[in-house]
Amino acid sequence: MLNQPRYISEALDSKPVVTVRRDVPIPILDGYSRGVFYTFHNLPDGKEHFVVQLGPEVPGRVPLVRLHSECMTGDVFGSQRCDCGAQLREALFRINSEGGYLVYLRQEGRGIGLYAKMDAYHLQTQGMDTFEANRHLNFEDDLRSYSCAADMLAALDVRRIRLLSNNPDKAEQLTAHGISIVEQVSTGIYLTAHNERYLEAKVTRANHNLKLR
Repeated sequence: MLNQPRYISEALDSKPVVTVRRDVPIPILDGYSRGVFYTFHNLPDGKEHFVVQLGPEVPGRVPLVRLHSECMTGDVFGSQRCDCGAQLREALFRINSEGGYLVYLRQEGRGIGLYAKMDAYHLQTQGMDTFEANRHLNFEDDLRSYSCAADMLAALDVRRIRLLSNNPDKAEQLTAHGISIVEQVSTGIYLTAHNERYLEAKVTRANHNLKLR
């Protein structure tokens, strides 16, 4: 079928069932909390995505879930060119308080990889926004797929969630793969002098729910 969305096509393909490979408790958040890290068999894209379970498990409470795409510069080094590191820290503390899961996806730079992201950063210093830079490098605006996230949640028997995200594409893709979004919860807004144009591009080009003014 022509022009079928990527994530719908993936959902129709037959593939091995994703199952939990290992669960490992690890003290995190400076040691005051324990996260359970889950790894998986049969992830269809072959990448080492993982899930961290945090906070209380309350019977009947729908868990808070954050899908977070890896951002080496923001998550590890605190880059101010984006809001990724700040969103990750917020997600960890909110999920630890309310109970739920962080789904950490190894799809750097909206799926183009770390080196290409650095090339895109260079183009942004010359005046392009983040989406224009990707296109200049012959990438689509966003190559990320959330089918593996849905598979991992299903393997953990998590099928109804409160989604912590400003990105409507995440909710759309998860829903297409059988995860019920009970509520979409907005993250904070981490606007700085360094990431203003980046956040504006998210709003104007990808319809993120961010009120910047």
